[in-house]
Amino acid sequence: MELKGAVALVTGGNGGLGQRICHALAKEGVNIAVMYAQSRDQAESVARDLTSSHQINAAAFGCDITSDSAVATLIADVTKRFGRIDILVNDAAYNKAIPFPDLDSMTFEVWDKIMAVNLTGPMRLTKAVAPIMKAQGRGRVVNIASVAGLGPTGSSIAYAVSKAGLIHLTRCMAVAMAPETLVNCVAPGLLEGTRATSNLRAEQVERSASSSLLKKPADKDDCADMVVTMCRTETMTGQTIVIDSGRVFH
Repeated sequence: MELKGAVALVTGGNGGLGQRICHALAKEGVNIAVMYAQSRDQAESVARDLTSSHQINAAAFGCDITSDSAVATLIADVTKRFGRIDILVNDAAYNKAIPFPDLDSMTFEVWDKIMAVNLTGPMRLTKAVAPIMKAQGRGRVVNIASVAGLGPTGSSIAYAVSKAGLIHLTRCMAVAMAPETLVNCVAPGLLEGTRATSNLRAEQVERSASSSLLKKPADKDDCADMVVTMCRTETMTGQTIVIDSGRVFH
């Protein structure tokens, strides 16, 4: 897909990885809707930086992706501001570090919140943009999952299961939205400088980096570049690409 002049909605666009994704797309001439949950000032700062650095149009939009009405308002506001939505990047996520054996701490309150943000949220957003992309005759959806979705690892059971669900949702929505819209997924390993990593225990961070073949965390720019590739492609859909310095093979 031709990216110059396209419009991308990036959820969690003010986060550590989200900002890199926004800049990677903006560098290709994509106009960016930076979606945030709480940090309005930071998201607006990101939008200003995108505009000045890449000479594209960018704006910040707040949204609670666990709410049907909030998502409907978001999509309406973005289409009003930019006229179209060509790309959806589902990067927003929530986690809480709970050791797998500590089932007492894995309450259903925690479970429900993680599922609502990490799995149902992307589904809600994807359903909302589907008719727009179909009418336009083109669209790209890129989900940001995790290697935790490919094996029993990660910050908690709920987080791992939510990301496994997101990977399979990618496949299912690729079927549902073809041929106009292509749906793919990036599954990063440990990333430094993100809110998700800041919620992990120190020993988890050290173990993840040291157990990789390359003995270092995954690179956020590598992940962002893969998002760009998935937006540009014309023949890849339903796929999940792992970027984790060599820990998980699937």
